[in-house]
Amino acid sequence: MDRGAPRDASISTTLPSLLVRSDTTRLPHPSSSPLIKASSFLPKSPFPNSFPTQTKPSEPQNPRLRRRPLPMASAAASAASEEAVKAAKVLMVGAGGIGCELLKTLALSGFSDIHIIDLDTIEVSNLNRQFLFRKTHVGQSKAHVARDAILKFRPNINIKSYHANVKDSEFNVDFFKQFNVVLNGLDNLDARRHVNRLCLAAEVPLVESGTTGFLGQVTVHVKGKTECYECQPKPVPKSYPVCTITSTPSKFVHCIVWAKDLLFAKLFGDKNQDNDLNVHSKDGSSSNSDVFKRDADEDLDQYARRIYDHVFGYNIEAALDNEETWKNRKRPNPIYIRDALPEEALKQNGSSGDCTKEHEEPSAMASLGLTNPQEIWTLADNSRVFVEAFKLFFEKREKEVGNLIFDKDDQLAVEFVSTAANIRAYSFGIPLHSLFEAKGVAGNIVHAVATTNAIIAGLIVIEAIKVLRGDYKNYRMTFCLEHPTRKMLLMPVDPFEPNKSCYVCSETPLLLDVNTKETKLREVIDKIIKSKLGMNLPLVMIGSTLFFEDGDGLEEDEAANYALNLDKVLAELPAPVINGTKLTVEDFQQELSCSINIKHSPFQKDWL
Repeated sequence: MDRGAPRDASISTTLPSLLVRSDTTRLPHPSSSPLIKASSFLPKSPFPNSFPTQTKPSEPQNPRLRRRPLPMASAAASAASEEAVKAAKVLMVGAGGIGCELLKTLALSGFSDIHIIDLDTIEVSNLNRQFLFRKTHVGQSKAHVARDAILKFRPNINIKSYHANVKDSEFNVDFFKQFNVVLNGLDNLDARRHVNRLCLAAEVPLVESGTTGFLGQVTVHVKGKTECYECQPKPVPKSYPVCTITSTPSKFVHCIVWAKDLLFAKLFGDKNQDNDLNVHSKDGSSSNSDVFKRDADEDLDQYARRIYDHVFGYNIEAALDNEETWKNRKRPNPIYIRDALPEEALKQNGSSGDCTKEHEEPSAMASLGLTNPQEIWTLADNSRVFVEAFKLFFEKREKEVGNLIFDKDDQLAVEFVSTAANIRAYSFGIPLHSLFEAKGVAGNIVHAVATTNAIIAGLIVIEAIKVLRGDYKNYRMTFCLEHPTRKMLLMPVDPFEPNKSCYVCSETPLLLDVNTKETKLREVIDKIIKSKLGMNLPLVMIGSTLFFEDGDGLEEDEAANYALNLDKVLAELPAPVINGTKLTVEDFQQELSCSINIKHSPFQKDWL
């Protein structure tokens, strides 16, 4: 059964999906859009005299991709571009893979007033591509370190850095109005949508970007001239039915989801969250009703073995009892620790290395003397690392247990999830993966390519210069391709016009199908207005009647009244929400307002 799809409410409009990475691209389909030679993009640069002239090819059939005659070089045009660059005040959001390359390119292109916002700190995994950072910078602010690195070779320019969240209240519309252009290098949909809305409200042009492996894109968004970032729906993240994850996995990613979202969360996360793992022991060997709870007289070795045997042994045996499930499927093999790891090897676990130095993060690999994360381990090695990682969480990070959330940059968490997934994969006859590969799957990672980031950063600056010159006729959305076709690598296309159905940059109302007699206001606020529409501090009204507002500045009695409304069904609110009701929803922080027309659907009951 798929629990990921809502069944009693839907929105019909161009709503964005819930997730898109900074490295997610939207490419025109190759069969419908002829490509442009890489060299044909170069004359679109604001400094055309720096490129050789080209012989004009035959005209492509698609007029949006037509090749234009090369403009003649002009000393006046070049001087105007240089002046626009020197006078510009630029906001950069994100100082990661693209951000490092972008800041360097801006500084070397003559920009002299740059502001950077980034919430993140530097991780070891950043160092292979974010070249402004060094190992000594690990744990420090990306924005501050990037600023200091650039000022070493461009000491006379002004760079102001903010180690902060771009959604903080200080970065409001008035803050954005001071800039001539905003350049995004973000890695999540929520922040991208927030910046897009602030740029629209402040009427400041936005240059968006993203990379994924060898693919990349740069898009320009100018209010009234081009589509905004949210005019086009974004790819929906892949989800998997719970029954597939818990009972019948057929792909390695199913095992990763099981290990990360069920097993890791059950053992180390919030104990109050619902979890679909079987908690009942086979023979009552545990004194607890929940087998995942540690017995008072149980040492760590016993606890680790019992959990291993339960999730990889007994639970598989219990699944095999349902003969109907396996009529047309390959039957899995239960695995018990005595079969995977001999007693002597288990006793020696952790004796070959030392991961417990005060200045080092705990690592099961280090403890066991394993050094190659790209090697595919045997069942025995996966079992050793699993048990060692399990024990290290309780030995070295016991205070965090109960509050942990999987993080791809947490080495011990990656080790635990990767080996748990591999043991489960072995049981179901699914090919095993290396720790390196498993980490990519668990973190939804497409490993970054520094060269792609550098290309995209260069394209961002080219588009920014066009924006500063007001050269909107030459704005381009540019896509970087992995495999050149007929010597074509970069694909520039004309920007799309604003989408008249976009609820962000147009006034088109939304339509919400919902059972108004059973759905609570809290569900609409959390799952539609905040999650789907991306509002942070929403205000909800019917006409002039305000029945919900979110924010820190509320009076105590106001907040209490709004809290009471949250648990009322829509039809029982002070101003009843019924079929035909028109809601007005606003977010003053984003200066965004939209209307939602309610359509009562009586057969929609079990809302997600």
